[in-house]
Amino acid sequence: MALKTIIRCFLLGALLSGASAVQPAEESLGTKIKKAFAPAPTPTPARKHRKKKATPTPSPTASPRQKKASPTPSPSPIKSKSKRKKASPTPVPTESPAATETPSPSPAERPTPSPPERPAPGKKAWPNVSLSPDEIVGYDSYPPKVRQVIDAGLALATQNLGYSYGSADPKNGGMDCSGFIYYVLQQNGFADVPRDSSQQYVWVRKAGNFNAVLSRKEDSFEFDTLKPGDLLFWRGTYNIDRDPPITHTMIYLGRDKRTKKRVMIGSSDGRTYDGKQRWGVSVFDFKLPPPPQSGDAKISPVFVGYGRIPGLNAQSSGE
Repeated sequence: MALKTIIRCFLLGALLSGASAVQPAEESLGTKIKKAFAPAPTPTPARKHRKKKATPTPSPTASPRQKKASPTPSPSPIKSKSKRKKASPTPVPTESPAATETPSPSPAERPTPSPPERPAPGKKAWPNVSLSPDEIVGYDSYPPKVRQVIDAGLALATQNLGYSYGSADPKNGGMDCSGFIYYVLQQNGFADVPRDSSQQYVWVRKAGNFNAVLSRKEDSFEFDTLKPGDLLFWRGTYNIDRDPPITHTMIYLGRDKRTKKRVMIGSSDGRTYDGKQRWGVSVFDFKLPPPPQSGDAKISPVFVGYGRIPGLNAQSSGE
Protein backbone atom coordinates (compact mmCIF):
# COMPACT_ATOMS: atom_id res chain seq x y z
CA MET A 1 0.00 0.00 0.00
CA ALA A 2 2.73 2.37 0.86
CA LEU A 3 4.44 1.77 -2.50
CA LYS A 4 1.27 2.45 -4.41
CA THR A 5 0.67 5.56 -2.40
CA ILE A 6 4.16 6.76 -3.23
CA ILE A 7 3.67 6.01 -6.91
CA ARG A 8 0.35 7.87 -6.95
CA CYS A 9 1.87 10.84 -5.20
CA PHE A 10 4.73 10.80 -7.74
CA LEU A 11 2.34 10.63 -10.66
CA LEU A 12 0.16 13.33 -9.17
CA GLY A 13 3.17 15.56 -8.72
CA ALA A 14 4.25 14.83 -12.24
CA LEU A 15 0.81 15.68 -13.56
CA LEU A 16 0.72 18.86 -11.53
CA SER A 17 4.16 19.87 -12.74
CA GLY A 18 3.23 19.03 -16.32
CA ALA A 19 0.08 21.07 -16.08
CA SER A 20 1.99 23.99 -14.73
CA ALA A 21 4.50 23.57 -17.53
CA VAL A 22 1.77 23.37 -20.11
CA GLN A 23 0.08 26.52 -18.87
CA PRO A 24 3.10 28.76 -19.30
CA ALA A 25 3.78 27.11 -22.67
CA GLU A 26 0.25 27.84 -23.67
CA GLU A 27 0.63 31.41 -22.39
CA SER A 28 3.85 31.89 -24.32
CA LEU A 29 2.18 30.68 -27.49
CA GLY A 30 -0.73 33.02 -26.81
CA THR A 31 1.53 35.92 -26.31
CA LYS A 32 3.30 35.00 -29.46
CA ILE A 33 0.02 34.88 -31.29
CA LYS A 34 -0.95 38.25 -29.81
CA LYS A 35 2.39 39.66 -30.85
CA ALA A 36 1.98 38.24 -34.30
CA PHE A 37 -1.44 39.85 -34.68
CA ALA A 38 -0.55 42.99 -32.75
CA PRO A 39 1.53 44.73 -35.50
CA ALA A 40 -1.21 44.27 -38.07
CA PRO A 41 -3.73 46.67 -36.47
CA THR A 42 -0.98 49.19 -35.62
CA PRO A 43 0.15 50.68 -38.98
CA THR A 44 2.37 53.27 -37.37
CA PRO A 45 5.57 51.28 -37.55
CA ALA A 46 4.82 50.27 -41.14
CA ARG A 47 4.12 53.91 -42.05
CA LYS A 48 7.28 54.95 -40.28
CA HIS A 49 9.21 52.44 -42.33
CA ARG A 50 7.51 53.76 -45.45
CA LYS A 51 8.37 57.34 -44.48
CA LYS A 52 11.94 56.31 -43.92
CA LYS A 53 11.94 54.62 -47.30
CA ALA A 54 10.24 57.69 -48.82
CA THR A 55 12.82 60.07 -47.38
CA PRO A 56 15.76 58.44 -49.16
CA THR A 57 13.83 58.35 -52.42
CA PRO A 58 13.62 62.18 -52.74
CA SER A 59 17.26 62.51 -51.73
CA PRO A 60 18.57 60.58 -54.72
CA THR A 61 16.08 62.30 -56.95
CA ALA A 62 17.19 65.69 -55.64
CA SER A 63 20.84 64.80 -55.97
CA PRO A 64 20.66 64.05 -59.71
CA ARG A 65 18.62 67.18 -60.17
CA GLN A 66 21.34 69.11 -58.41
CA LYS A 67 23.94 67.40 -60.57
CA LYS A 68 21.90 68.23 -63.63
CA ALA A 69 21.45 71.78 -62.40
CA SER A 70 25.14 72.15 -61.65
CA PRO A 71 26.29 71.47 -65.23
CA THR A 72 23.70 73.87 -66.62
CA PRO A 73 25.31 76.93 -64.98
CA SER A 74 28.77 75.68 -65.96
CA PRO A 75 28.21 76.19 -69.70
CA SER A 76 26.78 79.63 -69.01
CA PRO A 77 30.14 81.06 -67.86
CA ILE A 78 31.76 79.30 -70.81
CA LYS A 79 29.37 81.16 -73.09
CA SER A 80 30.09 84.37 -71.25
CA LYS A 81 33.82 83.80 -71.71
CA SER A 82 33.27 83.16 -75.38
CA LYS A 83 31.24 86.35 -75.56
CA ARG A 84 34.04 88.18 -73.82
CA LYS A 85 36.54 86.76 -76.26
CA LYS A 86 34.33 87.84 -79.13
CA ALA A 87 33.79 91.24 -77.57
CA SER A 88 37.49 91.79 -76.84
CA PRO A 89 38.71 91.91 -80.46
CA THR A 90 36.03 94.41 -81.47
CA PRO A 91 37.68 97.44 -79.76
CA VAL A 92 41.08 96.52 -81.20
CA PRO A 93 40.46 97.81 -84.76
CA THR A 94 39.16 101.07 -83.26
CA GLU A 95 42.63 101.58 -82.16
CA SER A 96 43.62 102.30 -85.60
CA PRO A 97 46.68 104.66 -85.52
CA ALA A 98 46.91 108.12 -87.24
CA ALA A 99 49.92 108.73 -89.43
CA THR A 100 52.76 111.01 -88.38
CA GLU A 101 55.35 112.72 -90.47
CA THR A 102 58.12 111.02 -88.55
CA PRO A 103 57.29 107.31 -88.84
CA SER A 104 56.96 106.28 -85.21
CA PRO A 105 54.09 104.01 -84.14
CA SER A 106 53.96 105.30 -80.56
CA PRO A 107 50.39 106.28 -79.62
CA ALA A 108 51.63 109.45 -77.96
CA GLU A 109 52.58 110.91 -81.34
CA ARG A 110 49.52 109.64 -83.18
CA PRO A 111 47.20 112.48 -82.19
CA THR A 112 49.05 114.63 -84.75
CA PRO A 113 46.73 114.87 -87.75
CA SER A 114 47.86 113.72 -91.14
CA PRO A 115 47.23 115.54 -94.39
CA PRO A 116 45.02 113.81 -96.93
CA GLU A 117 46.77 111.26 -99.10
CA ARG A 118 44.17 111.24 -101.86
CA PRO A 119 42.28 113.87 -103.83
CA ALA A 120 39.17 115.25 -102.22
CA PRO A 121 35.86 113.93 -103.60
CA GLY A 122 34.96 115.58 -106.87
CA LYS A 123 38.54 116.62 -107.63
CA LYS A 124 40.59 115.01 -110.36
CA ALA A 125 44.12 113.88 -109.58
CA TRP A 126 46.35 114.64 -112.55
CA PRO A 127 49.45 112.57 -113.31
CA ASN A 128 52.70 113.52 -111.65
CA VAL A 129 55.13 115.58 -113.71
CA SER A 130 58.88 115.55 -114.17
CA LEU A 131 61.14 117.79 -116.25
CA SER A 132 64.25 117.04 -118.24
CA PRO A 133 67.33 119.18 -117.46
CA ASP A 134 67.05 121.02 -120.78
CA GLU A 135 63.55 122.22 -119.76
CA ILE A 136 65.01 124.25 -116.88
CA VAL A 137 66.44 127.71 -117.52
CA GLY A 138 70.22 127.86 -117.02
CA TYR A 139 70.52 124.25 -115.88
CA ASP A 140 73.95 123.79 -117.49
CA SER A 141 75.35 126.58 -115.32
CA TYR A 142 74.32 124.91 -112.06
CA PRO A 143 77.17 123.63 -109.86
CA PRO A 144 77.76 119.87 -110.29
CA LYS A 145 76.52 119.02 -106.78
CA VAL A 146 73.34 121.01 -107.34
CA ARG A 147 72.69 119.20 -110.62
CA GLN A 148 73.30 115.88 -108.86
CA VAL A 149 70.64 116.60 -106.22
CA ILE A 150 68.14 117.93 -108.77
CA ASP A 151 68.70 114.98 -111.12
CA ALA A 152 67.97 112.57 -108.25
CA GLY A 153 64.72 114.39 -107.50
CA LEU A 154 63.62 114.49 -111.14
CA ALA A 155 64.29 110.75 -111.44
CA LEU A 156 61.98 110.05 -108.49
CA ALA A 157 59.26 112.15 -110.11
CA THR A 158 59.19 109.71 -113.06
CA GLN A 159 58.31 106.72 -110.82
CA ASN A 160 54.66 107.70 -110.29
CA LEU A 161 55.08 107.77 -106.52
CA GLY A 162 52.09 108.81 -104.42
CA TYR A 163 51.94 110.93 -101.29
CA SER A 164 52.49 108.61 -98.33
CA TYR A 165 52.57 110.38 -94.98
CA GLY A 166 55.36 109.01 -92.78
CA SER A 167 57.31 107.39 -95.62
CA ALA A 168 60.86 108.27 -96.66
CA ASP A 169 61.38 105.31 -98.98
CA PRO A 170 60.16 105.05 -102.60
CA LYS A 171 59.80 101.29 -102.11
CA ASN A 172 56.67 102.06 -100.08
CA GLY A 173 55.02 103.42 -103.22
CA GLY A 174 55.06 107.00 -101.96
CA MET A 175 56.73 109.56 -99.71
CA ASP A 176 55.84 112.64 -97.71
CA CYS A 177 57.46 116.05 -98.22
CA SER A 178 60.26 115.79 -95.67
CA GLY A 179 60.71 112.10 -96.53
CA PHE A 180 61.48 113.12 -100.11
CA ILE A 181 64.12 115.66 -98.95
CA TYR A 182 65.59 113.16 -96.52
CA TYR A 183 65.85 110.39 -99.13
CA VAL A 184 67.32 112.56 -101.91
CA LEU A 185 69.95 114.18 -99.68
CA GLN A 186 70.85 110.90 -97.95
CA GLN A 187 71.41 109.29 -101.36
CA ASN A 188 73.72 112.15 -102.35
CA GLY A 189 76.10 112.25 -99.41
CA PHE A 190 74.29 114.41 -96.81
CA ALA A 191 74.30 111.89 -94.00
CA ASP A 192 73.40 114.44 -91.30
CA VAL A 193 70.10 115.59 -92.82
CA PRO A 194 67.25 115.32 -90.28
CA ARG A 195 64.09 113.35 -91.03
CA ASP A 196 61.21 115.81 -90.46
CA SER A 197 60.66 119.26 -91.97
CA SER A 198 60.89 121.12 -88.66
CA GLN A 199 64.34 119.74 -87.91
CA GLN A 200 65.44 120.26 -91.50
CA TYR A 201 64.57 123.92 -91.00
CA VAL A 202 66.65 123.99 -87.80
CA TRP A 203 69.49 122.26 -89.68
CA VAL A 204 69.55 125.04 -92.29
CA ARG A 205 69.17 127.82 -89.70
CA LYS A 206 72.07 126.57 -87.62
CA ALA A 207 74.30 126.58 -90.70
CA GLY A 208 73.53 130.30 -91.16
CA ASN A 209 72.15 129.78 -94.66
CA PHE A 210 68.52 130.82 -94.14
CA ASN A 211 66.66 133.75 -95.73
CA ALA A 212 63.35 134.74 -94.14
CA VAL A 213 60.49 135.95 -96.35
CA LEU A 214 57.76 138.21 -95.00
CA SER A 215 56.41 139.52 -98.28
CA ARG A 216 53.58 137.86 -100.18
CA LYS A 217 54.75 139.16 -103.53
CA GLU A 218 56.73 136.83 -105.76
CA ASP A 219 58.83 139.70 -107.14
CA SER A 220 59.92 140.83 -103.67
CA PHE A 221 63.58 141.67 -103.13
CA GLU A 222 63.54 138.93 -100.47
CA PHE A 223 63.87 136.39 -103.31
CA ASP A 224 66.96 138.01 -104.85
CA THR A 225 69.27 135.41 -103.31
CA LEU A 226 67.09 132.38 -104.07
CA LYS A 227 69.18 129.74 -105.89
CA PRO A 228 68.40 126.33 -107.45
CA GLY A 229 68.91 123.56 -104.92
CA ASP A 230 67.71 125.71 -102.00
CA LEU A 231 65.27 124.21 -99.51
CA LEU A 232 61.87 125.94 -99.26
CA PHE A 233 59.90 125.98 -95.99
CA TRP A 234 56.23 126.54 -95.04
CA ARG A 235 54.25 126.52 -91.83
CA GLY A 236 50.53 126.01 -91.22
CA THR A 237 49.95 123.55 -94.07
CA TYR A 238 48.19 121.34 -91.52
CA ASN A 239 47.50 121.46 -87.81
CA ILE A 240 50.32 120.13 -85.68
CA ASP A 241 51.89 121.15 -82.39
CA ARG A 242 55.65 121.36 -82.94
CA ASP A 243 58.47 123.81 -82.39
CA PRO A 244 59.52 125.27 -84.78
CA PRO A 245 56.10 125.00 -86.45
CA ILE A 246 57.45 124.10 -89.92
CA THR A 247 55.15 121.65 -91.72
CA HIS A 248 56.25 121.55 -95.38
CA THR A 249 59.47 121.61 -97.43
CA MET A 250 60.59 121.26 -101.07
CA ILE A 251 63.63 121.80 -103.32
CA TYR A 252 63.75 124.82 -105.60
CA LEU A 253 64.52 123.92 -109.25
CA GLY A 254 64.67 127.31 -110.99
CA ARG A 255 62.41 128.47 -113.83
CA ASP A 256 60.51 126.37 -116.32
CA LYS A 257 61.56 127.27 -119.90
CA ARG A 258 58.05 126.80 -121.21
CA THR A 259 56.09 128.79 -118.64
CA LYS A 260 58.93 131.02 -117.31
CA LYS A 261 57.52 130.33 -113.82
CA ARG A 262 59.46 129.28 -110.77
CA VAL A 263 59.17 125.56 -110.16
CA MET A 264 60.09 123.21 -107.33
CA ILE A 265 60.16 119.47 -106.71
CA GLY A 266 59.05 117.32 -103.81
CA SER A 267 56.04 115.43 -102.52
CA SER A 268 52.68 117.13 -102.00
CA ASP A 269 49.08 116.24 -101.26
CA GLY A 270 47.47 118.60 -103.75
CA ARG A 271 49.76 121.39 -104.96
CA THR A 272 49.52 122.35 -108.59
CA TYR A 273 51.66 122.35 -111.69
CA ASP A 274 50.37 124.12 -114.78
CA GLY A 275 47.08 124.77 -112.93
CA LYS A 276 46.35 121.10 -112.19
CA GLN A 277 46.55 119.44 -108.79
CA ARG A 278 48.98 116.57 -108.29
CA TRP A 279 49.26 114.03 -105.47
CA GLY A 280 52.67 112.57 -104.83
CA VAL A 281 56.27 113.11 -105.98
CA SER A 282 56.19 115.65 -108.79
CA VAL A 283 57.29 119.01 -110.10
CA PHE A 284 55.11 121.88 -108.81
CA ASP A 285 54.74 125.60 -109.40
CA PHE A 286 56.44 127.64 -106.69
CA LYS A 287 53.99 130.33 -105.70
CA LEU A 288 53.21 132.09 -102.46
CA PRO A 289 49.99 131.12 -100.65
CA PRO A 290 47.16 133.67 -100.36
CA PRO A 291 46.65 135.59 -97.11
CA PRO A 292 45.23 133.52 -94.24
CA GLN A 293 41.45 133.24 -94.21
CA SER A 294 41.28 131.79 -90.71
CA GLY A 295 42.04 133.17 -87.29
CA ASP A 296 44.05 130.03 -86.51
CA ALA A 297 47.50 130.47 -88.09
CA LYS A 298 48.20 126.75 -87.69
CA ILE A 299 45.84 125.89 -90.52
CA SER A 300 46.77 128.85 -92.78
CA PRO A 301 49.72 128.03 -95.06
CA VAL A 302 52.48 130.63 -94.85
CA PHE A 303 55.78 130.60 -96.73
CA VAL A 304 58.53 131.11 -94.16
CA GLY A 305 61.70 131.31 -96.24
CA TYR A 306 64.48 129.38 -97.97
CA GLY A 307 68.05 128.36 -97.33
CA ARG A 308 71.13 126.60 -98.68
CA ILE A 309 71.62 122.92 -98.00
CA PRO A 310 74.45 122.84 -95.43
CA GLY A 311 77.67 121.80 -97.17
CA LEU A 312 76.34 122.42 -100.67
CA ASN A 313 77.98 125.05 -102.83
CA ALA A 314 74.94 126.44 -104.65
CA GLN A 315 76.64 129.36 -106.39
CA SER A 316 75.25 129.80 -109.89
CA SER A 317 74.95 132.49 -112.49
CA GLY A 318 71.21 132.94 -112.18
CA GLU A 319 67.93 131.25 -111.48
